Amino acid sequence: MPDALLPDPERWRVLPPELRRLRRTLLVLAAVPAVALTLLISLSVGGWPWVLLTVVPLLVAAAAWRSIGVGWRAWRYAEREDDLLISRGVLVRRLVVVPYGRMQLVDVTAGPLARRFGVARVQLHTAAAASDAVIPGLPPREAARLRDALTERGEARSAGL
Repeated sequence: MPDALLPDPERWRVLPPELRRLRRTLLVLAAVPAVALTLLISLSVGGWPWVLLTVVPLLVAAAAWRSIGVGWRAWRYAEREDDLLISRGVLVRRLVVVPYGRMQLVDVTAGPLARRFGVARVQLHTAAAASDAVIPGLPPREAARLRDALTERGEARSAGL
């Protein structure tokens, strides 16, 4: 898609750092037991040379840590006059265009951990299941504002106004 059809770069909104912090916290909560278990097993099985196996989960965790940051920076969204754009992806960029008139439901969810980190997920449902779009990790106020704005625009477009 030519860049002339996309909104100005300053109109794109990015995800807040709280989402990145939440995902990295979950990574640490999974990596620490994995490293500890690997260390315990390697010490009980074979001694010192086997302790080097502990490096494997550490390298995987380091790669995942970096991947979370890169993936977080790739998410962005923009509200245009007639539709919402959601862009994501590092290796393969994906641009989802959701016309306001096609939206049927705007869903805002936040589980206990997401609420603790101050983030919510906005999911847009359309008539075609394949065109559903998600914006993860928005601050609750922004998620509510976006929900209300999208609902209002969707109702206006579907009514033919």
